[in-house]
Amino acid sequence: MTTLDERLVGVRDGGRRALVPYLMAGARPDWTRLLQAAVAGGADVLEVGLPFSDPMMDGPVIQEAALAALAAGTTLDSVCAELGALDLGVPLVAMTYCNVVYHYGLERAAGRLRDAGVLGVILPDLALEELGEWAAVCDAGDLATVLMVAPSTPPARVARLTARSRGFVYAAARMAVTGTAEGLGDGAAVLERVRATSTMPAYVGIGIASPAQARAAAERADGVIVGSALVRRVLDGASPEEVESFVRDLRREIDAT
Repeated sequence: MTTLDERLVGVRDGGRRALVPYLMAGARPDWTRLLQAAVAGGADVLEVGLPFSDPMMDGPVIQEAALAALAAGTTLDSVCAELGALDLGVPLVAMTYCNVVYHYGLERAAGRLRDAGVLGVILPDLALEELGEWAAVCDAGDLATVLMVAPSTPPARVARLTARSRGFVYAAARMAVTGTAEGLGDGAAVLERVRATSTMPAYVGIGIASPAQARAAAERADGVIVGSALVRRVLDGASPEEVESFVRDLRREIDAT
C-alpha cells in the first residue's frame, strides 16, 4: 500500500467525500497561489497538470492552459521546484502524458516528482499492457500509479485495471475529452463496475462543472474531480479568492450528500 492509498482510504473511512480540483501548473505565474486557494476552499487532493503539447485526453480548455504553460517555459523540473517549496497539507497527484516522463527518464522522473511531494501520477495514454516498467519504478519509490476506467471498458479489463491501480481508481464519466457537460454521463455505471471488482476509493471525473453536479456525483462516488470548469475560471483571470470561493461552493454541496 502506498502513502497515497493510506491517505485516501483514511479520508473515505472518515466519512468524507474527497474533492479533487485540477489546476494546470504554470498556466499563470501565480499558479501555486491558486493551489493554496483550492486547499483553503476545502480540497482534499490536488491534481496538478504537467503541460504537454499533444494531449489525447484534454479538451480545449485544458489544452489552452497547457499551451500557456509551455509558452511560459514550464517543465517537469520547474513544476517540481515550485511544488517542493510548498507545504499544502493535502496529497498531490500529477497528471501528464507518457512522453513527458519517458523523455525525462522514468526513474529520474518518478524520483523528481516524489521528492517534490507528489504522491501519485495519472498517465492516461499509458496502456495497461505497457505499464510494467513505469509501475515498477513507481512502486519502488512510493509513487502511486492511478489508472482510469472508461464507460467502454469491458468487465474483465475493469478487474485488471482496478487490481493494478494505486491510490484511487479514476472513473471516467464520459467517453470524451475533458470539459464541461450536463448530468453525470455514465459515471454511475462505471462506479458500479469498479466497485464490483475493488474496494479501492473510486473518484469520478470528466464533465463535472458545477456544485450541483459535484453533489450528485458525491452521492455515489468516494471522490469528485473538477477540472475544466475551474481551469476556465483561471484562464479568464479569476483571483485566488475567486478560486477559493468556487472550490468552497463545490465543497459545500459535496458535504450536503
